[in-house]
Amino acid sequence: MPSKNMLPKGKRRQSVKKEYRAARTLAQEREAEARARAEELGDETAPAELIETSDYMDHEPTIEERIATNNWFTTKGASGSKVAEETYDPPRYANPYAKLKEPARVEIEVIEDLEPEDGVRSFTAASAAAGMRLDAYLAKALPEVSRARVQLLIENGQATVDGNTAKSKMKLKGGELIEIEGEPTPEPLHAVAEDIPLKIVYEDDDLAVIDKAAGMMVHAGSGSGEHNRGTLVNALLHHFGKQLSEVGGDLRPGIVHRLDKQTSGLIVVAKNDVTHRKLSEMFAGRQVNKTYVALVHGWMAEDEGTIRLGISRDAVRRIRMTTKRAGGRSAISHWKVLERIDGPWGKFTLVEVRIETGRTHQIRVHMQALGHPVVGDFLYGAPREIKRTGKKSVEQDTVTLDRNFLHAKQLELEHPRAGKKLQLKAELPEELGALLERVRGRS
Repeated sequence: MPSKNMLPKGKRRQSVKKEYRAARTLAQEREAEARARAEELGDETAPAELIETSDYMDHEPTIEERIATNNWFTTKGASGSKVAEETYDPPRYANPYAKLKEPARVEIEVIEDLEPEDGVRSFTAASAAAGMRLDAYLAKALPEVSRARVQLLIENGQATVDGNTAKSKMKLKGGELIEIEGEPTPEPLHAVAEDIPLKIVYEDDDLAVIDKAAGMMVHAGSGSGEHNRGTLVNALLHHFGKQLSEVGGDLRPGIVHRLDKQTSGLIVVAKNDVTHRKLSEMFAGRQVNKTYVALVHGWMAEDEGTIRLGISRDAVRRIRMTTKRAGGRSAISHWKVLERIDGPWGKFTLVEVRIETGRTHQIRVHMQALGHPVVGDFLYGAPREIKRTGKKSVEQDTVTLDRNFLHAKQLELEHPRAGKKLQLKAELPEELGALLERVRGRS
């Protein structure tokens, strides 16, 4: 696009010498006439009238004239091209580095003493809520309720706007009638005895070792009341009653260490506080040998090895752990290949893993870091379906597993009071054995 400072086409090579010479000649003639007049008057000392040659040149426009005629100074840039020396045109784009004016903070009035009527709490949205999301407004107006809890109330239809169900992202206008049904804060979690079958591998007066099934949480977690049911702690309370240590508090009686929900296998339970503290010291001092068996995708290149990668929580997906962040907690896993499988469902490796540390998701994270995620571990990259190789996927040619193929098969420790060596084992669960046979091509 041509510059506004360029001459019209056809005149860009036009010379201005002719006009300059004509103006200079006229100035010289006027200067000569002034000298001759001075000589006639006999005043040789009188200075000759100085002629400003610029008076005979084109008039230099003022800033106002430049603005009116869109005529600007030009100068040569570093490359020799003509560039604007100054301009008064408004910028085409806003400066991204300019300091933006911070919007005024909206103060939301906190709603206190909100008494329910027939189980429903009602109030009117303040005018200051105009433009705010529904969940953001409720979290500010009800500070004792977390935003996550507010979103749960909205999703369950327990929070309505003007009598209608709404979404968390709904923008308020101010003045709407908001109604909340039920308690805005969840009931406090507590362990409750439940008659849940337990597979007890070992038991004495000081401790018990349980073969936990996959799908069972060790103790109650945050969230809805569903997380307070079906836990290992609830089953322990039913089987052992008050014969459990209290070091872990009301939510975790007897619990010394944990297993992931979808991981099965051996877990130690303390029956008294002395045993609990001693076992905790043994786990911290790495005096307890924990061995797992896992089926992972692909073939491990080596027959055995050790992985030492620190583990920390993922900065984006908070339910995951990662080895990629600096400053992670030390984690050591020793692995050994038991079997390499090349069947109709692809390649797999059955590995035995012994861990020195007990970080959250340790084996799962370390296997992912090696490029061999645990079968069934969707959180760390395993496929949800295993498809038969060399054929188009159909329903009967697909294998699925609704848990991780990870099992705590062996536990070795010295009894904290008697001093005798305990070596306990748990057989591979039926569902894992069936999957193993299938990927081998035997069923």
